[in-house]
Amino acid sequence: MSQNNNNVVSSRNDPEQIDLIDLVMQLWRGKWTIAVFVAITIVLAGVYLATAKEKWTSTAIITQPDAAQIATYATALNNLYGENAPIMSDIQLRVVGRFNSAFSALAQSLDNQDVPEKLTIEPAVKGQPLPLNVTYVGETAEAAQKQLAQYIQQIDEQTAKELGVDLKDNIKQQITTLNASLQNQEKVAREQKELRIQQIAEALKYAQAAKIASPQIQQTEDVTQDTMFLLGSAALESMIQNESTRPLVFLPTYYETKQNLLDIQNLNVNPSTIHAYRYVMKPDLPIRRDSPKKSITLILAVLLGGIIGSGVVLGRNALRNYKPRA
Repeated sequence: MSQNNNNVVSSRNDPEQIDLIDLVMQLWRGKWTIAVFVAITIVLAGVYLATAKEKWTSTAIITQPDAAQIATYATALNNLYGENAPIMSDIQLRVVGRFNSAFSALAQSLDNQDVPEKLTIEPAVKGQPLPLNVTYVGETAEAAQKQLAQYIQQIDEQTAKELGVDLKDNIKQQITTLNASLQNQEKVAREQKELRIQQIAEALKYAQAAKIASPQIQQTEDVTQDTMFLLGSAALESMIQNESTRPLVFLPTYYETKQNLLDIQNLNVNPSTIHAYRYVMKPDLPIRRDSPKKSITLILAVLLGGIIGSGVVLGRNALRNYKPRA
């Protein structure tokens, strides 16, 4: 029992033990000092709030364009590639993906400016490519909303122009391909015509050698290359004259290619009719600024002033009561 009492007495007399009541009393006696520091930090916080640039974030949500927004572009692709043209859903994803890439590039360039601008684009739903969440941080709510809308429109127009340029390049390439196909078919038709004339000329030689002047057969549909001389030299000479002036004979595929070429040559897609996105939510007008936060800033100022003031009070009292050990 006496040992426990000795421990209590020794703990109370130990100068290294912290007496909470004594600390509270010291802080209470130095309350005006603490109040001064709190007032100073509040004033500094007020100056910060008055001079710091405000940040407001406007947000928009976009997704792939409707079919009507890329109808002219999709129609042009169908005319270009026919059965090999991509389906509408693939075109929609391809277009919005191109918009996403261009927007990300713009965000990167804005972030690398001397005075950076905060522009972001990211999936609105984690794990899903669409829809996309687009944000812009401005100095006022109205400025953030307006600038975000302008950047979205800017990238939309840029994407439409790029698609238009790509389409023109594809049209030129396809026209070149179709012209080459027509030339090949015309070459084949001319060779067939020359071959036909040569065959008739050979049959004429046989007819003249056999002295067959008039037709020896009644059914001309039964005539083959080997029996053509039986038509007689007079008929064969007439056939050679007619064949030399006869127009080239083409297969139906030639005229299909010709029609496809004319359709492609008449393609004229206006980039203003192409839109690379559709709004799910237009840029909103933020009602709460991101920074500076007035309430949080003032609370932190009070806490900081209280901590500094308390430290000053306790430190001053400690120095007054300090007694060097013998």
